[in-house]
Amino acid sequence: MTLSSRLKTTTVSMGRTAVGVALGISLAAVLLAGAPKAFAQDAAPAHDHAVIVQAVGDGPALWSISDADSTIYLFGTVHVLRPDTPWGSAMVDAAFDASRNVIFEISNPDDQSALMPLIQQYGLSPQTPLSSLLTAEELAHLDVAARSIGGSAAQFDPLRPWLVALSLSVAPLVKAGYDPASGVELILKHRAEEAGKPVTGLETIDRQVEILAGLSQDTQLAFLRSTLEDFDEATTELDALVDAWATGDVEAIDRIGVAEMKAESQEVYDALLVRRNTAWADQIQTLLAGSSTTFIAVGSAHLAGDDSVQEILEARGVEVARR
Repeated sequence: MTLSSRLKTTTVSMGRTAVGVALGISLAAVLLAGAPKAFAQDAAPAHDHAVIVQAVGDGPALWSISDADSTIYLFGTVHVLRPDTPWGSAMVDAAFDASRNVIFEISNPDDQSALMPLIQQYGLSPQTPLSSLLTAEELAHLDVAARSIGGSAAQFDPLRPWLVALSLSVAPLVKAGYDPASGVELILKHRAEEAGKPVTGLETIDRQVEILAGLSQDTQLAFLRSTLEDFDEATTELDALVDAWATGDVEAIDRIGVAEMKAESQEVYDALLVRRNTAWADQIQTLLAGSSTTFIAVGSAHLAGDDSVQEILEARGVEVARR
């Protein structure tokens, strides 16, 4: 089975699936990379993804944390972008070049082979078919959406609701020109490898799948239903969030994204942001105890709002400076 899925793990609201992909879990890039090229409405011209359009103004936000012998840069990302999104920044380039090692959410945001066994383990539920969880009207709506990406409701029947929702949300992104190869992590990973910088992850791809699969069935179904409701407008909020990210407007990311997720589902907010941000703050403090310069790039939703990584660190007495 071809995995036409996009991962919205750190979803900005249960109804804004595209936003979740862009600012949420890194798995988005892995899943989107498997989207059939036929989803694209128009054949896109070849593009050198290493060429980044320069941002207007200062570009995306960057923070730093320093002590006597170490510096850590925190950079918020969007996991999938249009190739012509302007986000190039001399400030970010300088921080990246000065760093000895690079850390992403996961170390392998371009490895579909690692994802497939996890989908088999956590994404299938033939003993509880999707048709037993949805109304006839919802199944009809599902079939219409599925057929727009070359599938059918019957093909989705053995899948768990979270995986169906993600699979259905990939098509609008690809049709709108979003491309995982243009995502920040894949570009920076390529740069790091060319420069011989070690690349590691704050967590594993296994953990990211487990987070989604661990959501309650009611929450998974709410995610699916909202995906169906917003299927034809999936890129509207994503475009707004990308614009905010590219100009360093962290307050807008918080308002449009993070705050909405918290209002929609405390379960999703805690699972996708709060607990992960807390674990990452622990790792950052461990890095500070060492001696090095490190560049950390994670989804922008993790660096906005009251429960952001920076807020957690500052509550512990660690000073974080906006660059």
